[in-house]
Amino acid sequence: MNLQGIRYAVRSLIHDRGVSAIVIACLALGIGVNATLFSVVDGILIQPLPYAQPEQLLILSETFERGGVREAGVSYQNLRDWKARATSSFAAITALAGRSISLSDTVEPERLEGAAITWDLFPSLGVPPALGRHFNEQDDRPGAEPVLILSHEVWERRYQANANIIGRSISVNGRPHTVVAVMPPKFSFPEAQKAWIPLGPIADQEPRTNRSLMAFGRLKPGVELAQARLELAAVATGLAREYPGMSDGWSATAAPLADEFIPDDVRLVLLTMMGAVTIVLLIACANVANLMLARASGRQREFCVRAALGAGRARLVKQLLTECMVLGLAAAPLGLVIAYAGVWLLDNAVPPGMVPYYIHWEISGRGIAYTVAVSAATGLVFGLAPALQAGRLNLQEALRDGARGSGQSGRRARLRNGLVVVEIAMALVLLVGASLFVRSFLNLQHANPGFDTAPLLTLRVYMAGEAYAKEDQRAQRIEDLIRRIESLPQVEAAFASNFIPLSSGGGGGGVIIDGKPVDPGEEPYIFFGGVTPHLQETMGLPIVKGRDFTEAEGVGRTAVAIINDTMAKKFWPDADPVGRRFKLAQGEPADWFTVIGVAPDIWRNNMDDDSPPLPGAFVPYRYAATPNTGFTIRASGDPAALTASIRGEIRSSDPALAIFAIRTMEEVRTTGFWQYRLFGYMFGIFGAAALFLAAVGVYGVLSFSVSQRTQEMGVRIALGARGSDVLGLVVRQGLQLAAIGVLLGLAGAFGVTRVIQSLLYNVTATDPISFGGVAIFLAVIAAVASYLPARRATNVDPIVALRNE
Repeated sequence: MNLQGIRYAVRSLIHDRGVSAIVIACLALGIGVNATLFSVVDGILIQPLPYAQPEQLLILSETFERGGVREAGVSYQNLRDWKARATSSFAAITALAGRSISLSDTVEPERLEGAAITWDLFPSLGVPPALGRHFNEQDDRPGAEPVLILSHEVWERRYQANANIIGRSISVNGRPHTVVAVMPPKFSFPEAQKAWIPLGPIADQEPRTNRSLMAFGRLKPGVELAQARLELAAVATGLAREYPGMSDGWSATAAPLADEFIPDDVRLVLLTMMGAVTIVLLIACANVANLMLARASGRQREFCVRAALGAGRARLVKQLLTECMVLGLAAAPLGLVIAYAGVWLLDNAVPPGMVPYYIHWEISGRGIAYTVAVSAATGLVFGLAPALQAGRLNLQEALRDGARGSGQSGRRARLRNGLVVVEIAMALVLLVGASLFVRSFLNLQHANPGFDTAPLLTLRVYMAGEAYAKEDQRAQRIEDLIRRIESLPQVEAAFASNFIPLSSGGGGGGVIIDGKPVDPGEEPYIFFGGVTPHLQETMGLPIVKGRDFTEAEGVGRTAVAIINDTMAKKFWPDADPVGRRFKLAQGEPADWFTVIGVAPDIWRNNMDDDSPPLPGAFVPYRYAATPNTGFTIRASGDPAALTASIRGEIRSSDPALAIFAIRTMEEVRTTGFWQYRLFGYMFGIFGAAALFLAAVGVYGVLSFSVSQRTQEMGVRIALGARGSDVLGLVVRQGLQLAAIGVLLGLAGAFGVTRVIQSLLYNVTATDPISFGGVAIFLAVIAAVASYLPARRATNVDPIVALRNE
């Protein structure tokens, strides 16, 4: 490709500027969506995690094969032994525990998502603080002076980026802590945490059986993962022998940190999306190849003249490829504009705080290089077919065809038709996938959570410090808050609990049913939640059997329970459960609870959790008076309008309480499946692009076919053919191509959609509505695209056609 060839290509393309504009637009669409998705894939899968030598970082877990536990948390006591003994493979072994951190100083109390960490965690990540110092070993010991590390975002927002924050004392969970560091911008380890405190003073006295820590390891240089796993397992086996009552049967394993931070389902989603946009690009390439074939057919006489003047076939092929490369590169800037718009739309489609800090997508230098490379490659792909056709030029045949103005050979027509069939087949695969995702989103959008979300408001408070160290102190505060909230004129009912419907929470464990003994360790699992009275009234649900808590039962530790319908049917399928007894198999509380009522199942987890409801029991709140307590409030009007008055009542009760997560229940519901909305939108856009390109492809091929068969159409009409006959002839050609493409596409879709089965909600990968509906819809679009050139064929003047012949 030399400068002279480029100049000639540009002049030629400007001469055919209509075709060139269509080609550039089609390619820009395909290139743009590819560049958008590449920026996301690059930000998640390709760019390394933002730590020093991230390939050396591991996630460590305890395992219990006999019990089917392959990944459990790590106990603090075992962690300390691992650090002391697994020294051949590991340069550092660190850990953290999630922790609510309530800040209360001169501004309004604020609860943060935080973590308690070992002193060497951040140094092992290789992330230095922006201000101050990391924790040291003395900070991480029992009895040490409390210290705190803040995120850059909290430092800027709450403390106006005051550099004098280092050394300042801030009340954390009711106790003064000295700020020793501010982390760099956007750092929020492991995902959304905003503040950190030392782990040792909190976890030092925890039993070895409390496996709740998230543990990490950094390999020594040159050590392989397999070697580290063997050493860690050997250490765990030794601990099992030393502590048979606490660690018997437990082992340990390790995996790359990237596997934990970027799980398989995320990779599957990204690869599925990348496959979808690749299909869009391939459809665009097929479309453009057809346009270029048509353009090349119209240039047969030009090629013949150039060949007669001495131009070799290689030179003709090279010139056509040059023209195609120029078109591909010309589409790159417009494709980048589409990509920038796509990334902006994607950023705005993701709710705030839903993407971990270590994931960031943008159109980077690598993205621009990818776009240019795709543009050039696309030029080669769609230029290959017309270039090969030019290379097979038969001078005598072409001159005969050129004299008649046909330029149409059976071989070229078959190639163009084949490209249209491929376009339709790929479009159908993509449209079926888009339909499945859209239907998953619609199923979630219209799924019944078991109660009316419209009148409900939710919020949480965090009770920290010595004032709330005891369960009774927390319970008394919650009872006061409920009384205040229910006294508001716009509030119909309210309850507090250690969970919020559709937001998970609560507890659980094995259960023993009175009169139905089971072997230890074999107890069935139930959900276990503590609630104040008026749960059923607030949720608008009736008691199926029995009764609700009385006020006296609700404010005390009376061993009574309301169970859900699933628990009633599971444990007492043929008997009245009211009056029956059960208790938790391990831990507190140890009371036997008497069932006083049966309530409908409440959807406790996010809406995208389509697993069957767990057996569940609700007991008086004092049995589960947790520091992090949720409120669900039923309003007589707009629930969001209650926010200010409820805040005021909480402030009147205790100004130091941190209030957070104030949302309507409808917001809670829809936030639970934002990913499906995003998938539906994105695949819908990809599908619409593919549909548009396929329709253009059908129209373009038939339009060119009609223009090349003008004489034939004129002869048919001159011999008495009706307009409807000519119309049917062209439309049938289009429908035949569509039918072949649909059949091939259905076969491909049956295989491809099985890969995304795990990403769907309440719809099968072979859903007949999606397959049948898309096939019919695509056939209709092909018929419409065929009808337009067919109408033009019926308007051929036979006299003009015969004169040309």
